[in-house]
Amino acid sequence: MKTIKLIFILLLGVAQVAYSAQEQKNTSKAQKITAKTVKSEPTQKNTSEIQTITAKAVKTAPVQKTIPKKYYGSGLCGTTGYYCVRVKKGDNWQKLWPDPIQRHIVQEVNRTDLTVKPGTLIAVPLNLTKITLLDLAPFPKQLKPFPIKMVIVDQDKLAWGAYDRSGKLVNWGAISSGKNYCPDINKPCTTITGEFYVFEKRDKKCNSKIFPVGKGGAIMPYCMFFYRGYALHGSLEVTGFRDSHGCVRMFSSDAEWLNHYFIETPSAANNYLGTKVVIEKLTSFD
Repeated sequence: MKTIKLIFILLLGVAQVAYSAQEQKNTSKAQKITAKTVKSEPTQKNTSEIQTITAKAVKTAPVQKTIPKKYYGSGLCGTTGYYCVRVKKGDNWQKLWPDPIQRHIVQEVNRTDLTVKPGTLIAVPLNLTKITLLDLAPFPKQLKPFPIKMVIVDQDKLAWGAYDRSGKLVNWGAISSGKNYCPDINKPCTTITGEFYVFEKRDKKCNSKIFPVGKGGAIMPYCMFFYRGYALHGSLEVTGFRDSHGCVRMFSSDAEWLNHYFIETPSAANNYLGTKVVIEKLTSFD
């Protein structure tokens, strides 16, 4: 019995020694693997190279240019050829620009002739005493010749441009076209777009039969109809943004010029085709 117990103790000791040796061997392998892993990590030199590559990538990335959303008013502040003034209490158009021609140019550039309010930013062309309105036109000066005269209305630029048959721009001005939604009629009232021809024009006594709703009588001096009830016409409310019920509002002096000296209604002389009116589509519904 003592012999068996002694043998058991000897076997247990051998097993412990073997286990200890194996554990030491495994620990040694683990240390070698860890050492290899640490060795393969990026050195300071590698890290520097990565930073250099990143810096190059940032440096060569294309710069996104900011495209101005406006072509008029305060959107011109800081752009080439313009500076801006802030209206003070007691200021008005006549006080700021006593010369009527210069005042008219500034009003066209800002797309409004409404009473100015304190705090309003007004864009002013440089060399105002030397330039003309055509120098500041937001339209090409020349297009291809066309059989009849044409008026282009750009709703994004809030401007109209008049082209003669030779394709030459002869005049331009501010507009206010239809707004997205009219609460008084509870529906959208954007200006119709496309190509049309003037079929009727009236004098300074022209007025609306529809607006104000339920009354009618809104003044539309020198109206020039190009599609059903849509017209180019003078207004006392050229606001510097789209604000009409669908017609194309403009300064009354501009409407008078167009009506008297440019727009033609159908006649034998023009093969019964009035002046062409192109209403361009909006690209921004701001």
